[in-house]
Amino acid sequence: MGRDLLLPLTAGFLVSGPVSGTLSDRFGSRGLATAGMIVFGGSFIGLMLLPVNFPYWAFAALIAANGIGSGMFAAPNSSSIMSSVPARHRGAASGMRSTFQNSGTALSIGVFFSLMIAGLASSLPQSLTSGLVRRGVPHSVAAHAASLPPVSSLFAAVLGVNPIQHLLAAAGALAALPAAARRVITGREFFPQLISQPFHNGLIVVFAVAAALAGLAAVASLLRGGRYVHPELGTATPAPGNPAPAGPAATAPAPHGRTATTAPAANARTGTTHHLTDKENDDPDHPGPQARPGRDRPAERGHRHARGARPR
Repeated sequence: MGRDLLLPLTAGFLVSGPVSGTLSDRFGSRGLATAGMIVFGGSFIGLMLLPVNFPYWAFAALIAANGIGSGMFAAPNSSSIMSSVPARHRGAASGMRSTFQNSGTALSIGVFFSLMIAGLASSLPQSLTSGLVRRGVPHSVAAHAASLPPVSSLFAAVLGVNPIQHLLAAAGALAALPAAARRVITGREFFPQLISQPFHNGLIVVFAVAAALAGLAAVASLLRGGRYVHPELGTATPAPGNPAPAGPAATAPAPHGRTATTAPAANARTGTTHHLTDKENDDPDHPGPQARPGRDRPAERGHRHARGARPR
C-alpha cells in the first residue's frame, strides 16, 4: 500500500525523463536542467505546507511534480556530462557520474534521516508525556515511557506497532487504568496521533534542507556554460578567419618550431595524388613522387620514341 502511494512520483519521472532528454538535444541542457531543479525544490516547499491530515490528491500532485522535476534535471544533465568529454573517455565519465550519484544517494539517506530524528526528538517527549497524562497515566510512568528513543518511535510507527502498550504493561500502570482509557491507549490510533505533530516537525526540517539544496543545484546549473560537444579528433572546427584548407593537405607539428605541411602532388594524366613528406619537401635533390614505369612519365616516353624514330 505504501508503495502505491508513491506511484505519481514514478510516473512523473518516467514521463519527463525521455521528453526532457529529447528537448535537450535540440535546445541545450542548461534551461531544462535549471527548470527541473526549480520544480523539484518547489515540490518540497509544497510538502512543507501540507497539514498533518492532508487530502491524498494534494500529496499526489506534489510528489508527481517532484518526479517531473527529477526527470527534467537528470536526462539533460547526464547528456551534458557525456557530451563534454572525448568519445574515448565516455566510459570513465559514465562510471564517475554513476559513482557520485550512488554515493550522494547513500549519503543523503543518512543525512536526512539524522535531520528527521533531530526534528522528532525536539518535541516527541513532551507530546508523549502530555498525551499519556491526559489518559490517567501517572506523570512518572508517562515520563519514563516518553523517554523512548525517537528512532524506536519512528520504526514503531512505520511497522504499525504500539510501543506504549508494552511500556505501560511492564510498569504495571496499564492494568490500573479504567477500561475505556486502556482501550484507547492500546488502540491503533492513539500512538500515531500522539507522534503525528512531532513527526511533522521533523519532516519540515528535512523538506526545508532539501528545498535549499535544490535551489543551490538550480543556481549551479544556471551558471554552467552553453551547449558544448567535445570535438572529435580530426573534426575540430577551424577558428574564424582561418578557413580550413580546400585540399587534402593536413598540418602537423614539426621539429625546430616549423610547421610541416604534407603537400599533395597530382599526376595530371592518371589523376592520382602523392603526398610529399617533410623530407621530400626539404630535400632539393629529391626526385619527387615515384612514377610508375610505362605509364606515369609521358614526356620521357615521348622523348625515347623521338630518339629511336627513323626518318621516312
